[in-house]
Amino acid sequence: MTGQIDAPPGGPTVAGAAAHRLTGGDSIRRMGLIERYIDRLPFELGDPIVSLNEGSTPLILAPRLSERVGAEVHLKYEGLNPTGSFKDRGMTAAVSAAVRDGAEAVICASTGNTAASLAAYASRAGIRGVVLVPDGKIAAGKLAQALMHGAQVVALRGNFDKALELVRAISEIHPIALVNSVNDFRVEGQKTAAFEILEDLDGRLDALCIPVGNAGNITAYWKGFQESGASPRMLGFQAHGANPLVRGEMVPEPETIASAIRIGNPARWEEAMGAMVGSGGKVDDCTDEEILDAYRFLAREEGVFCEPASATSVAGLLKHGAGDAQRIVCVLTGHGLKDPQTALDESPPVIPCEPTLKALEKVLVG
Repeated sequence: MTGQIDAPPGGPTVAGAAAHRLTGGDSIRRMGLIERYIDRLPFELGDPIVSLNEGSTPLILAPRLSERVGAEVHLKYEGLNPTGSFKDRGMTAAVSAAVRDGAEAVICASTGNTAASLAAYASRAGIRGVVLVPDGKIAAGKLAQALMHGAQVVALRGNFDKALELVRAISEIHPIALVNSVNDFRVEGQKTAAFEILEDLDGRLDALCIPVGNAGNITAYWKGFQESGASPRMLGFQAHGANPLVRGEMVPEPETIASAIRIGNPARWEEAMGAMVGSGGKVDDCTDEEILDAYRFLAREEGVFCEPASATSVAGLLKHGAGDAQRIVCVLTGHGLKDPQTALDESPPVIPCEPTLKALEKVLVG
């Protein structure tokens, strides 16, 4: 595939999408990110795009959480992207750019969500997808996605940081496009979530709470806010067992129930710290139990099911607060079905019942 393709498998060219919009076709909410924000992204009319209509995720007011923290809190629910995580925002941009530049394959290191997203977008583009995951350290839902989309999945006997080191090296000696968050197109795509939040809140936001793993997402949000003339306080939260930004040094063997942020040496370390310092924000951490408490709270009190790593933003807000911020957004990066085993482990058991009215009454009313 090359940049000369007129109509790639991922959908129409940007020019076609723009023409469709001008003729009053599908609403803007049904467009992918590149179509919606062509003037604010590094793409041009006529470029091939690979899209699954990502983005336009809901911003959900959280009344019980708001009551607990004494401020207006909203949840940016990125679990409703096509593959169930925020990674799709960056992947549409990174894979589209790879196709435009003639790449025949894309590769990444992943704790799970990037693997699922790469696999889906590579499939959509009709190119080869390769992912390296830490052996035994990827949630079942994410592994299933990567395999079903046809990616070549390599289980590395090492952690994420070693996997990233290897994919960076192999992409330098082979014609394979690296689409981890070190790829600037990933940041470009992910910054669009900041645009959406400001659109939904009429530009009024005091603080953003966000999980921090490889640090590309907080970097992207800050870029999006800055480009929009906004500067909410950026509050980044890590798991206590994988908190290199809090410690100020890499964590050789990171461990946490929040597998999506189980990273000991973030690729965007300096940019993330720049975002937090530049916005008057901070970085802090939460224990696994605090993360799981927030995970259960969101599902049972707000009706929002996210994966454990996503709940780190809420756990951090509940533990550390947001200063005098009155309007806050917590980013929920992935859907709860990404990690079904943790959900089952944290829930009461299924109640067995014989198939009679009497038995059912006994279960329900005692």
